[in-house]
Amino acid sequence: QVQLAESGGGLVQPGGSLRLSCAASGSIVSIWGMGWYRQAPGNQRELVAVIIHGGSTVYADSVKGRFTITRDNAKNTVYLQMNSLKPEDTAVYYCNANRVSLPATIGLRDYWGQGTQVTVSS
Repeated sequence: QVQLAESGGGLVQPGGSLRLSCAASGSIVSIWGMGWYRQAPGNQRELVAVIIHGGSTVYADSVKGRFTITRDNAKNTVYLQMNSLKPEDTAVYYCNANRVSLPATIGLRDYWGQGTQVTVSS
């Protein structure tokens, strides 16, 4: 079984920074994509940023230039550095591991973390 453990959320003032981490644990052969999604009250879950195994990244337009996603493939860990935070960034942030390959298992699977709250408020 694969588990995703998120950390780093909290309360920050507008203009501040936070760094989210997400570590995937379990018997994992490889993970194609790792990313962050967020969901604010009353809204659908939306993509924030994703990074694939080779290092290519995709960002939501709303966070380009402010957020940076990185990953450590050896540790199966993904990070999201969030700078210049705005109140509209307030949401529960979810980690996602996409197309996960497991030993002796046919097919690829997706996994989600439990979510970590990010609140941007003065």
